[in-house]
Amino acid sequence: MQRSQLVRPAAMFWGLTVFMPVGVPYLAALLMLAALLAAGGWRERVQRLRSNPMWWPVVAYVVWTLVVLALEPQYPQTPSNLAHGLRIAATVLMALALTRDEAIWALRGFLLMALFNIVLIAMFWVAVALKMYFPVLEVWRGVIFLIGNKSISNALLFTILGATAAVFGLQALSEHRPLRALPAFALTLAVIVIITFSLPSRTSLLALLLVIPAACVHQWRGRLKVLALALIAGGAIVAVGLWNSPAVQQKFELGVQELEQAQAGAVSEGSWVVRYYMYRDTGRMILDRPFTGWGIGGWTEQWHLRGPKLLADYNMPHNDFLWMGSQAGIPGALTLLAIMLTGVWVAWRRDDLYGRYAFAAQLIALIATNANSALRDAQIGLSLLWMSTIYLRLAQEPGDSWRGLVPRRRAEPAFSGDAPQPRRP
Repeated sequence: MQRSQLVRPAAMFWGLTVFMPVGVPYLAALLMLAALLAAGGWRERVQRLRSNPMWWPVVAYVVWTLVVLALEPQYPQTPSNLAHGLRIAATVLMALALTRDEAIWALRGFLLMALFNIVLIAMFWVAVALKMYFPVLEVWRGVIFLIGNKSISNALLFTILGATAAVFGLQALSEHRPLRALPAFALTLAVIVIITFSLPSRTSLLALLLVIPAACVHQWRGRLKVLALALIAGGAIVAVGLWNSPAVQQKFELGVQELEQAQAGAVSEGSWVVRYYMYRDTGRMILDRPFTGWGIGGWTEQWHLRGPKLLADYNMPHNDFLWMGSQAGIPGALTLLAIMLTGVWVAWRRDDLYGRYAFAAQLIALIATNANSALRDAQIGLSLLWMSTIYLRLAQEPGDSWRGLVPRRRAEPAFSGDAPQPRRP
């Protein structure tokens, strides 16, 4: 294989491994970096990065991180936090450095594995319903069962798939192609079932509820009457179909109860209880040192001093902007916010189907970054950030940027007696 062709399989491998345990995406990221270094063409890739609107926000984020590292104290958690912070920048830059064809290979791997996992989940629950034995390999356990943050990552990846299908379906409806829209909406419904029952995730449900109306705004922003009808119809479907689901109601009712308990002083490991104390105490950390924060790795030590003893084992505040703000001050939080908002803005500017795909993926990443440690936690960030930035990279290509996603065999020319014959010497 020529060196220039090393990047395509490496990109696809990362796309194929995003649902797997975190060690496999780490391996994929290292292979991706090695492939980029070995493939050559660095001048072209650097020019592509330098001309990208994401370049300066990423540079500002890295520079400010290093400035704070030099000025503020060091902690036992400094090396790991620095590594995770730089990994965020490296993931974005590697995705944006790809050519269109290389990004298509990454997207192809993700979509292929996502569809395979949906079939796998369906087969498992059918086997359970029929009381049949179904072997679950360790590598797929986090796809079928809710097991820690890796399952939350998988739920968010399914949410990107569901939003992609919904965007495709809405486009098909606007083109009066209902037969193309139905399977797309069926795929979105399958994702809703997965993130409600198999991998229950309030963050994923909330993201899907917010992103689909946002995609409608993106699609019909110049046609207010159509937009109003779409939002009313979509709101009615959500209210009748999704919000009236007992499972969905229970999840959000439980969250409200946990929040009320936390405000009353109760301490538990309930999801919203933990977030209440983390957001409150991390906000106080930022107010105490708003310019440079407590230093890279300083959040954990401050949390041990300020947070409830029952929750002392946590090492991140379930919100990446608060994490960055506590360790690098308000300027650090703003650089990270600039990266995420620039991605949303770039996708918003492109007002066609491919911009809408990226807009939905970027919004999901932004919501997850606010509601969880979707960047700092490698179990989530290695996969979610990679795929959302791949969507963004393709949105920056002109024309049909998803062209070639499904390879097509070239038809062989049929034999014809009138075909031109080769010249004889």
